[in-house]
Amino acid sequence: MKLLLISNSTNFGEPYLAWCQTMVDLFCRENAISVNSNILFFPFAGIKIGGEAYPESYNVYEKRVQNVFTKWGYNNVHSVHHCDNKAELAIEKIEKADCILVGGGNTFHLAAEMHTFGLIDAVKKRVIEGIPYIGWSAGSNLACPTICTTNDMPVVEPKSFKGLNLIPFQINPHYLDPSPEIDRMIKHGGETRQDRLNEYLAVNQEMTVVGLREASALWVTGNRMTLRGGKKAVILRYGQDEKEIEPGDNVSLLLS
Repeated sequence: MKLLLISNSTNFGEPYLAWCQTMVDLFCRENAISVNSNILFFPFAGIKIGGEAYPESYNVYEKRVQNVFTKWGYNNVHSVHHCDNKAELAIEKIEKADCILVGGGNTFHLAAEMHTFGLIDAVKKRVIEGIPYIGWSAGSNLACPTICTTNDMPVVEPKSFKGLNLIPFQINPHYLDPSPEIDRMIKHGGETRQDRLNEYLAVNQEMTVVGLREASALWVTGNRMTLRGGKKAVILRYGQDEKEIEPGDNVSLLLS
Protein backbone atom coordinates (compact mmCIF):
# COMPACT_ATOMS: atom_id res chain seq x y z
CA MET A 1 0.00 0.00 0.00
CA LYS A 2 0.92 3.63 -0.47
CA LEU A 3 -0.42 5.85 2.31
CA LEU A 4 0.22 9.43 3.40
CA LEU A 5 -1.58 10.02 6.70
CA ILE A 6 -1.34 13.68 7.70
CA SER A 7 -2.22 15.14 11.09
CA ASN A 8 -3.55 18.51 9.95
CA SER A 9 -4.22 20.48 6.80
CA THR A 10 -3.32 23.95 8.02
CA ASN A 11 -0.87 25.44 10.48
CA PHE A 12 -2.00 28.61 12.24
CA GLY A 13 -1.56 31.67 10.03
CA GLU A 14 -0.63 29.68 6.92
CA PRO A 15 -2.54 29.02 3.67
CA TYR A 16 -4.53 25.82 3.26
CA LEU A 17 -2.30 22.72 2.92
CA ALA A 18 0.78 24.95 2.69
CA TRP A 19 2.87 23.19 5.32
CA CYS A 20 2.58 19.78 3.65
CA GLN A 21 2.79 20.87 -0.01
CA THR A 22 6.32 19.57 -0.60
CA MET A 23 5.54 16.27 1.10
CA VAL A 24 2.27 15.69 -0.78
CA ASP A 25 3.89 16.62 -4.09
CA LEU A 26 6.79 14.23 -3.47
CA PHE A 27 4.40 11.45 -2.46
CA CYS A 28 2.39 11.95 -5.65
CA ARG A 29 5.45 12.01 -7.89
CA GLU A 30 6.99 8.95 -6.28
CA ASN A 31 3.73 7.11 -6.85
CA ALA A 32 3.30 8.16 -10.50
CA ILE A 33 0.45 10.62 -9.90
CA SER A 34 0.77 13.10 -12.76
CA VAL A 35 -0.97 16.20 -14.10
CA ASN A 36 -3.91 14.27 -15.55
CA SER A 37 -4.20 11.43 -13.04
CA ASN A 38 -7.73 10.84 -11.79
CA ILE A 39 -7.68 11.99 -8.14
CA LEU A 40 -10.94 11.21 -6.34
CA PHE A 41 -11.74 13.45 -3.37
CA PHE A 42 -14.00 12.50 -0.44
CA PRO A 43 -15.44 15.67 1.16
CA PHE A 44 -17.80 13.99 3.64
CA ALA A 45 -16.05 15.33 6.76
CA GLY A 46 -16.70 18.90 5.60
CA ILE A 47 -19.96 19.76 7.32
CA LYS A 48 -19.36 23.52 7.29
CA ILE A 49 -16.84 24.98 4.85
CA GLY A 50 -16.40 28.60 3.77
CA GLY A 51 -19.68 29.69 5.33
CA GLU A 52 -21.67 26.92 3.63
CA ALA A 53 -23.27 24.06 5.53
CA TYR A 54 -23.79 20.45 4.48
CA PRO A 55 -24.53 19.43 1.74
CA GLU A 56 -23.54 22.64 -0.10
CA SER A 57 -20.28 22.58 1.84
CA TYR A 58 -19.14 19.63 -0.29
CA ASN A 59 -18.97 21.85 -3.38
CA VAL A 60 -17.00 24.50 -1.50
CA TYR A 61 -14.65 21.88 -0.08
CA GLU A 62 -14.06 20.36 -3.50
CA LYS A 63 -13.24 23.78 -4.96
CA ARG A 64 -10.85 24.59 -2.13
CA VAL A 65 -8.91 21.36 -2.65
CA GLN A 66 -9.02 21.69 -6.45
CA ASN A 67 -7.54 25.20 -6.27
CA VAL A 68 -4.60 24.02 -4.20
CA PHE A 69 -3.88 20.89 -6.22
CA THR A 70 -4.16 22.78 -9.50
CA LYS A 71 -1.48 25.21 -8.30
CA TRP A 72 0.68 22.19 -7.58
CA GLY A 73 0.15 20.87 -11.11
CA TYR A 74 -2.60 18.27 -10.59
CA ASN A 75 -5.55 19.22 -12.77
CA ASN A 76 -7.94 16.31 -12.37
CA VAL A 77 -9.28 16.39 -8.80
CA HIS A 78 -13.00 15.62 -8.54
CA SER A 79 -15.29 14.88 -5.62
CA VAL A 80 -17.22 11.65 -5.22
CA HIS A 81 -20.30 13.54 -3.94
CA HIS A 82 -21.36 14.40 -7.50
CA CYS A 83 -22.65 10.85 -7.80
CA ASP A 84 -25.91 12.13 -6.25
CA ASN A 85 -25.39 9.70 -3.40
CA LYS A 86 -25.98 6.70 -5.69
CA ALA A 87 -23.64 4.09 -4.27
CA GLU A 88 -23.19 2.19 -7.53
CA LEU A 89 -21.97 5.31 -9.35
CA ALA A 90 -19.61 6.18 -6.50
CA ILE A 91 -18.13 2.68 -6.55
CA GLU A 92 -17.64 2.99 -10.31
CA LYS A 93 -15.69 6.21 -9.75
CA ILE A 94 -13.60 4.52 -7.06
CA GLU A 95 -12.76 1.70 -9.47
CA LYS A 96 -11.50 4.24 -12.02
CA ALA A 97 -9.54 6.42 -9.59
CA ASP A 98 -5.74 6.72 -9.68
CA CYS A 99 -5.55 8.23 -6.18
CA ILE A 100 -7.86 8.54 -3.18
CA LEU A 101 -7.91 11.85 -1.29
CA VAL A 102 -9.87 12.12 1.99
CA GLY A 103 -10.19 15.53 3.63
CA GLY A 104 -10.50 16.48 7.27
CA GLY A 105 -13.40 17.80 9.27
CA ASN A 106 -15.83 15.79 11.37
CA THR A 107 -14.80 12.13 11.46
CA PHE A 108 -18.22 10.88 12.58
CA HIS A 109 -19.92 12.52 9.60
CA LEU A 110 -17.25 11.13 7.27
CA ALA A 111 -17.76 7.60 8.62
CA ALA A 112 -21.54 7.95 8.50
CA GLU A 113 -21.52 8.88 4.81
CA MET A 114 -18.98 6.20 3.90
CA HIS A 115 -21.03 3.49 5.60
CA THR A 116 -24.40 4.79 4.40
CA PHE A 117 -23.33 4.54 0.77
CA GLY A 118 -21.34 1.34 1.19
CA LEU A 119 -18.00 2.83 0.14
CA ILE A 120 -15.67 1.42 2.81
CA ASP A 121 -15.00 -1.90 1.11
CA ALA A 122 -14.63 -0.34 -2.34
CA VAL A 123 -12.01 2.17 -1.17
CA LYS A 124 -10.13 -0.43 0.89
CA LYS A 125 -10.01 -2.80 -2.10
CA ARG A 126 -8.48 -0.16 -4.37
CA VAL A 127 -5.91 0.96 -1.81
CA ILE A 128 -4.85 -2.62 -1.12
CA GLU A 129 -4.50 -3.03 -4.88
CA GLY A 130 -1.96 -0.23 -4.77
CA ILE A 131 -3.50 3.14 -5.61
CA PRO A 132 -2.18 5.93 -3.34
CA TYR A 133 -4.26 7.15 -0.40
CA ILE A 134 -3.79 10.63 1.05
CA GLY A 135 -5.75 11.66 4.12
CA TRP A 136 -5.53 14.46 6.61
CA SER A 137 -7.11 14.68 10.08
CA ALA A 138 -10.43 12.81 9.71
CA GLY A 139 -9.03 11.24 6.54
CA SER A 140 -6.18 9.79 8.59
CA ASN A 141 -8.60 8.56 11.25
CA LEU A 142 -10.57 6.75 8.56
CA ALA A 143 -7.48 4.71 7.60
CA CYS A 144 -7.40 3.16 11.09
CA PRO A 145 -9.27 0.05 12.30
CA THR A 146 -11.88 2.36 13.85
CA ILE A 147 -12.53 6.09 14.25
CA CYS A 148 -12.56 5.75 18.06
CA THR A 149 -9.48 7.96 18.61
CA THR A 150 -10.83 10.99 16.78
CA ASN A 151 -11.11 14.28 18.68
CA ASP A 152 -14.47 15.14 17.11
CA MET A 153 -17.98 15.46 18.53
CA PRO A 154 -20.40 12.73 17.35
CA VAL A 155 -22.82 15.06 15.57
CA VAL A 156 -24.29 12.06 13.70
CA GLU A 157 -24.48 8.35 14.48
CA PRO A 158 -22.63 6.24 11.91
CA LYS A 159 -23.82 2.72 11.19
CA SER A 160 -20.40 1.62 12.42
CA PHE A 161 -17.27 3.09 13.94
CA LYS A 162 -15.19 0.82 11.72
CA GLY A 163 -12.63 2.49 9.47
CA LEU A 164 -10.78 1.24 6.42
CA ASN A 165 -8.39 -0.82 8.58
CA LEU A 166 -5.47 -0.05 6.28
CA ILE A 167 -3.13 0.09 9.29
CA PRO A 168 -3.28 -2.07 12.45
CA PHE A 169 -3.07 0.83 14.94
CA GLN A 170 -5.00 3.97 15.81
CA ILE A 171 -4.04 7.58 15.05
CA ASN A 172 -4.89 10.58 17.17
CA PRO A 173 -4.46 13.61 14.85
CA HIS A 174 -3.67 17.06 16.27
CA TYR A 175 -2.14 15.36 19.30
CA LEU A 176 -1.64 17.78 22.20
CA ASP A 177 0.79 17.20 25.03
CA PRO A 178 -0.69 17.38 28.53
CA SER A 179 -0.11 20.80 30.07
CA PRO A 180 -1.01 20.87 33.79
CA GLU A 181 0.09 24.50 34.10
CA ILE A 182 -2.30 25.67 31.40
CA ASP A 183 -5.06 23.41 32.72
CA ARG A 184 -4.72 25.00 36.15
CA MET A 185 -4.56 28.50 34.67
CA ILE A 186 -7.83 28.12 32.76
CA LYS A 187 -9.34 26.07 35.60
CA HIS A 188 -10.18 23.21 33.28
CA GLY A 189 -12.21 20.68 35.26
CA GLY A 190 -12.80 18.05 32.60
CA GLU A 191 -10.71 15.35 31.00
CA THR A 192 -7.69 16.21 28.90
CA ARG A 193 -6.85 14.69 25.53
CA GLN A 194 -4.44 12.37 27.31
CA ASP A 195 -7.15 11.27 29.72
CA ARG A 196 -9.41 10.34 26.82
CA LEU A 197 -6.68 8.36 25.06
CA ASN A 198 -5.86 6.57 28.31
CA GLU A 199 -9.55 5.64 28.60
CA TYR A 200 -9.47 4.24 25.07
CA LEU A 201 -6.39 2.16 25.87
CA ALA A 202 -7.92 0.93 29.13
CA VAL A 203 -10.75 -0.76 27.20
CA ASN A 204 -8.67 -1.61 24.10
CA GLN A 205 -5.54 -2.87 25.80
CA GLU A 206 -4.19 -4.69 22.75
CA MET A 207 -4.20 -1.56 20.58
CA THR A 208 -1.49 1.01 19.86
CA VAL A 209 -2.22 4.71 19.41
CA VAL A 210 0.10 7.07 17.55
CA GLY A 211 -0.32 10.69 18.58
CA LEU A 212 0.45 12.81 15.52
CA ARG A 213 1.31 16.35 16.47
CA GLU A 214 0.53 19.24 14.13
CA ALA A 215 2.75 19.37 11.02
CA SER A 216 3.55 15.66 10.99
CA ALA A 217 2.52 12.64 8.94
CA LEU A 218 3.03 8.92 8.49
CA TRP A 219 4.32 7.79 5.08
CA VAL A 220 3.69 4.15 4.21
CA THR A 221 5.13 2.32 1.21
CA GLY A 222 4.47 -1.40 1.33
CA ASN A 223 5.82 -2.70 4.63
CA ARG A 224 7.87 0.42 5.38
CA MET A 225 6.57 3.38 7.39
CA THR A 226 8.37 6.57 8.40
CA LEU A 227 7.43 9.67 10.34
CA ARG A 228 7.57 12.80 8.18
CA GLY A 229 7.27 16.50 8.95
CA GLY A 230 8.83 18.69 11.58
CA LYS A 231 7.44 17.25 14.82
CA LYS A 232 7.97 14.19 16.94
CA ALA A 233 5.12 11.72 17.37
CA VAL A 234 4.26 9.67 20.44
CA ILE A 235 3.44 5.96 20.68
CA LEU A 236 0.92 5.11 23.38
CA ARG A 237 0.27 1.60 24.70
CA TYR A 238 -1.64 0.37 27.72
CA GLY A 239 0.52 -0.05 30.81
CA GLN A 240 3.66 1.23 29.05
CA ASP A 241 5.58 4.47 29.12
CA GLU A 242 5.06 6.80 26.18
CA LYS A 243 7.65 6.49 23.43
CA GLU A 244 8.67 9.47 21.32
CA ILE A 245 9.65 8.98 17.69
CA GLU A 246 11.68 11.46 15.67
CA PRO A 247 10.97 12.79 12.16
CA GLY A 248 12.57 10.40 9.70
CA ASP A 249 12.38 7.42 12.06
CA ASN A 250 11.53 4.06 10.57
CA VAL A 251 8.47 2.85 12.49
CA SER A 252 7.62 -0.10 10.26
CA LEU A 253 7.23 -2.41 13.26
CA LEU A 254 3.89 -0.70 13.95
CA LEU A 255 2.58 -2.26 10.75
CA SER A 256 3.20 -5.78 12.07
